[in-house]
Amino acid sequence: MDNNASPSEFGYRMPAEWEFHSQCWMGWPERPDNWRESAMHGQRVFVEVASAISKFESVTVCASAAQWDSARAQLPKNIRVLEMSMNDAWFRDIGPTFVVCDRTSSVAGIDWSFNSWGGAENGCYKDWSLDSLVARKIIEVERLTRFPHSMVLEGGSIHVDGEGTCITTEECLLNPNRNPHLTREAIEHQLKHYLGVTTIIWLPWGLYGDDDTNGHIDNMCCFVRPGVVMLAWTDDENDPQYERSLEAYSVLSKAIDAHGRTLQIIKIHVPEPLFMTEEEADGLQALDGKPRNAGTRLAASYINFYIANKGIVAPAFGDEKRDKEAVDVLTAAFPDHEVITVSGAREIVLGGGNIHCITQQQPACLR
Repeated sequence: MDNNASPSEFGYRMPAEWEFHSQCWMGWPERPDNWRESAMHGQRVFVEVASAISKFESVTVCASAAQWDSARAQLPKNIRVLEMSMNDAWFRDIGPTFVVCDRTSSVAGIDWSFNSWGGAENGCYKDWSLDSLVARKIIEVERLTRFPHSMVLEGGSIHVDGEGTCITTEECLLNPNRNPHLTREAIEHQLKHYLGVTTIIWLPWGLYGDDDTNGHIDNMCCFVRPGVVMLAWTDDENDPQYERSLEAYSVLSKAIDAHGRTLQIIKIHVPEPLFMTEEEADGLQALDGKPRNAGTRLAASYINFYIANKGIVAPAFGDEKRDKEAVDVLTAAFPDHEVITVSGAREIVLGGGNIHCITQQQPACLR
């Protein structure tokens, strides 16, 4: 059922990611201009991510008709596999944003507009017609109320604390390739009415090198719990990421959340710079996707993790020092969760994102 009013009018809010989930949604990679060697390596890592999450909650993976048999054969039997068409497998951005109503104990889905992270000229690929239907299909499969919205927005561009505060970046949401007709104030108005938030904290930039998404927040900063955020950091003043992290820290240090709290900031160091190799670039085909060239710095960040029910599924990049640091930071930040790292996460970042980007949690509204 579609509802053209705003979710907040009916008491809905976007819950924090650590609130209880009924399941996790993922797609299945296959496009050969984004996933090298016809997605052979990418699929293996998606299996690793889905398997890790399934230790803590149910997982549904959506695969195209051409890939359903392959997905079913590779994924564990406890993971549901549905046939669904898509242009690529970034379910954080093409899937619905789920909202809950605590009063009625109900869940609904927001179906934002999607334009391939920037439209035909600036986006990641020129045809996103299948992606545009994914959120609606998921909402209908689950028989939920759908709140359609004409504003272009991806799920990776927002993080909430579940108590009225949203964090985002100016680099993404104010980019003219999304909603050039909307002012900052107009975008804030829509976020407040659709996410049920009252306070929005704007960071100037996302992670250095995150050009595919124009600086999504989920590679840069996230909530750990109300009043506490985790920020991608580097101590290397020669790294272009340094100034971005410093500016973000300054904004966060002065910010006040919806409940009047100043924020505690946990720093988590980015890995040492990673770059796409000639071999990795040669494994890609040239279709209608954005070219991926050898030597490009990868937008690698430990912030891009998934919070499951009592579990944290986080990327590892083969940087022994930073990988261990990240596990230690995450374990301290989430003492009631088991931290699992995905060793093949480099394969996802080669495609333009990471674990948070390929997952979308569906909350379970409990009285």
